[in-house]
Amino acid sequence: MANAFALIMAGGFSAELSVLTETRAEAAVPFGGKFRIIDFPLSNCVNSGIFNVAVLTQYKPRSLNDHIGIGKPWDLDRAQGGVRLLQPYQGGPYGDWQKGTADAVRRNLDFVMQQDEEHVLILAGDHVYLMDYQPMLREHVQSGADLTVAVRRVNPHETHRFGIVTLGADDRIVAFREKPRRARETLASMGIYVFRKDLLIETLQAHNNYLDFGKDVVPAMIEQGKLVRAYAFPGYWADIGNVQAYWEANMSLLAEEPALNLYEPDWVVHTRSEDRAPAKIGAVAQVGGSLISNGCWVEGTVERSILSPGVRVAEGAIIRDSVVLADTIVEAGAIIDRCVVDKRVVVGAGARVGDGDDNTANQEMPEVLNTGLTMVGEHSIIPEGMVIGRNVVIHPESREKAYGKRKKIPSGADIGVSLR
Repeated sequence: MANAFALIMAGGFSAELSVLTETRAEAAVPFGGKFRIIDFPLSNCVNSGIFNVAVLTQYKPRSLNDHIGIGKPWDLDRAQGGVRLLQPYQGGPYGDWQKGTADAVRRNLDFVMQQDEEHVLILAGDHVYLMDYQPMLREHVQSGADLTVAVRRVNPHETHRFGIVTLGADDRIVAFREKPRRARETLASMGIYVFRKDLLIETLQAHNNYLDFGKDVVPAMIEQGKLVRAYAFPGYWADIGNVQAYWEANMSLLAEEPALNLYEPDWVVHTRSEDRAPAKIGAVAQVGGSLISNGCWVEGTVERSILSPGVRVAEGAIIRDSVVLADTIVEAGAIIDRCVVDKRVVVGAGARVGDGDDNTANQEMPEVLNTGLTMVGEHSIIPEGMVIGRNVVIHPESREKAYGKRKKIPSGADIGVSLR
């Protein structure tokens, strides 16, 4: 095995994830019923034989910190190595809060210097994928590369979301463009980098203006003539950077043979699991094409949906094409259609959320929320009998008074106050 330790960049948030990142870091967003996004890079590390891992945090880290704890679910509660949470701080030679991924590592170079390993594996904390890092590490070492970047093909219409690379001979990267408006190439960086540790330290110490790996460090190393190579990853990989990508990645798990196989016994995705009773499906319940997590109690209808632990669906209620997070209560006769509902929401009896055929884009984020998805923030209450259209955002902690005297919320509306 290659001699490497891992740094997971888990300090950011995505405004395009709407209510999901108003109360937590992007890496802490629940996914696939019982998991959180951070579970995937952590599990990939331990399944790849990497047991020295640091997680760099910044934005609203409490739920992320609580979830990781001392790392026991991933066998990272170790005296040597294990998992460390590197919290943001002010002061020292770099001044205010960290301003990007490279800047975050720069502020923790003292930790980097203390590690015995010769190579540094840098990972994003907001991607969903299953990957053995050892082949990439071996190729990096054998090629003598200064930096190796994991890449994969993406949809030509989504190149603006990624760093796009151009390859020369022998998989050498000869150009790197961060989130270009237009691009002929479709080979995208996965935000997975392997550096020689000494070169990473030297680069970040010498260039305080390098704030981000994709925007600054990688293009600069290419221009300086460093050996920057690509490692092609053929498997499933999803950048959960907006609400549509989040919903689609969850829904893809419902396929008969999903591209992301969470049932692979040789590559288990570990997580912090709460002790809950088994899922209970009532005598008159109808459940089809769905994932139902532990602790759920379903007496109504669930179609093509994902329920996180502890969701309760009363008799006569219908959940369709939706992602419903932990401990949400859906009362009798309520309908949830094509929605993402965060934790501990109460949907009152007879309410309809995601109603009608009007797909008017959301007034606050029209470029992001325009496909009919309605977002409901955690700890919110949908009043009894309320009708809520499509592309609506209901911010966390929204209670009855947030709706005023209205009994119907039109498509594209924004309810409550953002907690960001």
